[in-house]
Amino acid sequence: MQRISDFFVRHLRFWVLASLTLGLAPFLPEPHIWGKLQWIAGGAVGMELMDWFDTVLHGTPWLLLVLSLFFKLKNQFK
Repeated sequence: MQRISDFFVRHLRFWVLASLTLGLAPFLPEPHIWGKLQWIAGGAVGMELMDWFDTVLHGTPWLLLVLSLFFKLKNQFK
């Protein structure tokens, strides 16, 4: 488990960069992941398999960033 947390903490800058680029792209008229999350919050009516894949694709960098920050904080409070 220590090796996994070290990996996430060591690559924190990459996760930030990935979240701000792939995680938000396309940026206009609103970040893509934000539109997908609103769609899901509204009941996900009409979402097809491609829309779910797109949500996972744009959401993964954010998930990895959150994991990285969690492991970093956990290491600081040891």
